[in-house]
Amino acid sequence: MTKIIQQDTPIPIRFVCIIPARYNSTRFPGKPLVDIDGKTMIQRVYEQVLKVLPDVYVATDDKRIFEVVIGFGGNAIMTSELHKSGTDRCYEAFTKLEEWFDVIINVQGDEPFIQPEQIIEILKCFDEPETQIATLAKKITIKDDFESLSNPNNPKLVINSHNEAMYFSRSVIPFIRGAETENWISRHSYLKHIGIYAYRADILRDLTLLEQSPLEIAESLEQLRWLENGYRIKVGFTDVETFGIDTPEDLDKVKDLIS
Repeated sequence: MTKIIQQDTPIPIRFVCIIPARYNSTRFPGKPLVDIDGKTMIQRVYEQVLKVLPDVYVATDDKRIFEVVIGFGGNAIMTSELHKSGTDRCYEAFTKLEEWFDVIINVQGDEPFIQPEQIIEILKCFDEPETQIATLAKKITIKDDFESLSNPNNPKLVINSHNEAMYFSRSVIPFIRGAETENWISRHSYLKHIGIYAYRADILRDLTLLEQSPLEIAESLEQLRWLENGYRIKVGFTDVETFGIDTPEDLDKVKDLIS
């Protein structure tokens, strides 16, 4: 007779963070290497993640970024120049790791002020075994104005009763019928998407095999491809604002914040 051994203590999930960083950004070439108060942007992102996770890697297609990361003592992996998304770059880097990890965290290389509590929040999403993909959202408060709410560079999302994403949009969702736009924020709990992702390893592999979808092309939001193909995205919540850097003007604002 086969003896069944009950496992009282769940096997811990192994997390790794991969930071995709490419040099040839359309709006800001060389962005990962810009100086922010004495450190490159990519080093600041790396050090923020390292406060939570011991296993951190930068995935890049550029030798300059690779050498800078190695120079400050970080881990770096060279990846193809052909990737169209950070998700694809993360997966290639993951396949080159010598260790197995259950969940891959994707922190964008232009988020030098991501906070440890935000990373912890996305890790907690995987306390639920059924979580496939996770991301974060921040409530838009009445201190924000409609111009901020309607900014297409700030994607919004709506969730279901299980805190899973139903849709992401650059438009304001939902539309509130019969109310002036300046009153919308007081009438509904709007959510701003915070662009950090986490994926179970098998799910990440599957995502890289999907073709671009109509909604993704329309909104230029990669996560819509996953929803259109039936994947579920768990949403964690943060009260911390992020300061992503997409343009040289954004960098100037961040330097002002530091000083």
